[in-house]
Amino acid sequence: QVQLVESGGGTVQAGGSLRLSCTTSIPINDFNTNFMAWYRQAPGKQRELLATMTNGGHTTYTDVVKGRFTISLDDSKNTLYLDMKGMRPEESAVYYCSACHWGSDYWGQGTQVTVSL
Repeated sequence: QVQLVESGGGTVQAGGSLRLSCTTSIPINDFNTNFMAWYRQAPGKQRELLATMTNGGHTTYTDVVKGRFTISLDDSKNTLYLDMKGMRPEESAVYYCSACHWGSDYWGQGTQVTVSL
């Protein structure tokens, strides 16, 4: 059974930093796991793609987080990370990781991030 578990959420002051982790039950730096990503969803809004990483290590970022967020992985721990800095109050949301493994998409349960003024 494929499981993704996010952690590291919490409350951070505006301008602060936070690291999210996504630990998986699948090998993430593997030919069969060809895409991993971080999303977020604020109340009343659609889920928003933030950053992606392919199994070849290629990364992409949405413009709003480019230069402030960094996606990375530790394949020895089967863990994907999202390092966030310069956090803004409007970025308060539930943050999710996702993986495409053997052609199927899997999601974690999300972790709440609150950015206070």
